[in-house]
Amino acid sequence: MNRVVLIGRLTKDPDLQFLPGSGTAVTKFTLAVDRRFKKKGQQEADFIPIVVWNKIAESSANYLTKGKLAGIAGRIQTRNYEAKDGHRVYVTEIVADEVQFLEWGDKKQEQQPQQNNNNDTDYTEIYDDGDIPF
Repeated sequence: MNRVVLIGRLTKDPDLQFLPGSGTAVTKFTLAVDRRFKKKGQQEADFIPIVVWNKIAESSANYLTKGKLAGIAGRIQTRNYEAKDGHRVYVTEIVADEVQFLEWGDKKQEQQPQQNNNNDTDYTEIYDDGDIPF
């Protein structure tokens, strides 16, 4: 079984490209995933390359930006190729088949309260007291 689930923040904006000939969308980005344990009081992270294909690639490029929290599920893939200088290059990446946008919008906008432009609408906020009937 080859299945990976990660939650982390994007290190930069996703890179959307379309393959020549087929027009297939592919998006690449790097996810910074915090490690479970801190080393000498400092949080450490792993920077994991992610590849997404087709419609999910387009959605990821449109809605994810640098610093946003995202969840991905997919598989680990390794590949290699010969670089221009003749050396063999090995690449390990995650090919994602699911992407969850865990953080939306601009943080500054999220912190500001929503204003209602329709003055004739009145509502009362209801708070949960913690009692669950089941």
